[in-house]
Amino acid sequence: MDVSEATFDTAVLARSHEKPVVVDFWAEWCGPCKMLTPVLEREVAARDDAIELAEVDVDSNQRLAAEYGIRGIPAVKAFRNGRVVSEFVGAQPPQAVAAFLDVLLGPSPAERLLAELRESGERPEVLAALDDGDYERALEQLLADAQSGNGDAPDEVRRLMLALFDELGGDDELTQRYRRRLAAVLY
Repeated sequence: MDVSEATFDTAVLARSHEKPVVVDFWAEWCGPCKMLTPVLEREVAARDDAIELAEVDVDSNQRLAAEYGIRGIPAVKAFRNGRVVSEFVGAQPPQAVAAFLDVLLGPSPAERLLAELRESGERPEVLAALDDGDYERALEQLLADAQSGNGDAPDEVRRLMLALFDELGGDDELTQRYRRRLAAVLY
C-alpha cells in the first residue's frame, strides 16, 4: 500500500501494534528500488498476511524521509509497536529479505526474556512485573539485583536489562533513565 505523510501514523505506526509493518522508502528514479520492491512484495506475500508492506515515495514525502533519517534508498524499516525495530539500506537478494522478515516475525526480545524466565523459574518478581506490563518495576528489581554484587549477577542483569531496553526502544524514557543507572552500577 502507498503511504503518505497524511496516512503514515494510521497505516504504519498504529497498524504496527497489530502486526509488523515493513516500510519501503523509495523513489521512481531509483534503479535499485525497482529491483528490491518486487522482492519485498513477493516475500511479504509468502508470509500469508503476517506482515504489512507499506511504500513511501521519498520525493513526495520529504518530511517523512527526513524524520526517519533516510540518506540512501531503497531504505527498508520494520515497525513493531509503533517504533523501528530493524532496518536495512540498499537492494538485497531474496534470501536476505526472507531472513529479515523471518526475524521480524519471531518473538520480540521481551517475549524471549519472558519465556526464558518462565523456563528457568529464576527471578519470579521480575517475571511478575513483566507479566503485568510494569517495565519500570522489572527494571528496578533487576537494578537492585545488580547492586547486590552476587557472583555473576551483574552480567546476567545487564543482559536482561539490555533485552528490555531493546523492547522499549532507545528513545523511551525508562530506557534512558535505567541505562544511566545500570552504567553507574556496573562501571
